[in-house]
Parts: sequence; structure tokens; C-alpha cells
Amino acid sequence: MKSDMIMPFITSVQAVFETMLHMRVEVGTPFLNKDGCSNRDVTAIIGMSGDIQGTVGLSFRLDAAVRTASIFAGCQLDPGGADFVDAVGELANMISGGAKAKFKDKSVSISCPSVVMGKEIALRVNSDSTCVVLPCTCDSGEFQIEVIIRQAGTAKAFGPDAAKAA
Repeated sequence: MKSDMIMPFITSVQAVFETMLHMRVEVGTPFLNKDGCSNRDVTAIIGMSGDIQGTVGLSFRLDAAVRTASIFAGCQLDPGGADFVDAVGELANMISGGAKAKFKDKSVSISCPSVVMGKEIALRVNSDSTCVVLPCTCDSGEFQIEVIIRQAGTAKAFGPDAAKAA
């Protein structure tokens, strides 16, 4: 996996948080998560299809998700409410949509977001896929973007050097 497959997500998350939440996002060193499980409490999931295929997850611990979604919505949100789920899902949608726009000369579609709450959510495309994790930090806490994508027609999503390429 080349950095041109991961960089769109890095630039998109930074642009979305700067524009919509007026927060700077620091993206740490990408790494591989071979088991695909997140240790976060809230995960918004977006599917990608077309020339780029896979899954993107935006994952937070609950406290960071509540702070981030509340800033995004402009009011305090209850993590048990529909507005909280909508806000987290919309952030994932905007990040994935921004990344999608950067895949020049590629036909890519994204799905509507699904938001799941609970520990150890596993994002998988197929049995031989690997998750590249982009650890992020902002004023409302830590979160991560989990990217499992590949170009259509390739047999494996990421090679062993995927995280290093980013």
C-alpha cells in the first residue's frame, strides 16, 4: 500500500476537524492492526466501493466521542440519543467523503455511516485484509481512523509495509 492511499484520510480528517470543529488534529505514526479490533467505545463505519474498496472506521472512547460530537452539534449531546449517533456518523461521512474526493481519476462510492457502540469492534473486508490505524489527537481527546481499503482487482488490501508507506 502506497501513501497515496492513506494520505487522503490524513488530510481529510485534519480539514474536517479544522473547518467544522475549529480544532487542530495531530496524526501520529500509522500502524497495522492485524486483528482488526478497535479498543474504542464508539465506532462509525463507512463502506467504500468502486475502484477503491473497503471499510473506514472512525473510533473514539466514549468521553472523547461525547465531547467531539457535542462541539460538532453546538450543544451537549447524550450518548444514548439519536443526535449523538447522527453527529458521530456525519463526522465519519465527511472524513470519508473528503478522502474519496482526493482519489483522482477513480470512481469511488461511499455508504451511509453505521455507528456501533461497544468494545472490540472488528472491521474486516475479507480474511486476508489488514487494518491501517491512524492514531489522532485533538483538544477533545484521542481517536483513530481505521482504514481497510484496496484498489479493485488487487488480491490483498495491504502488504506488510503498509503502515510504513504512510
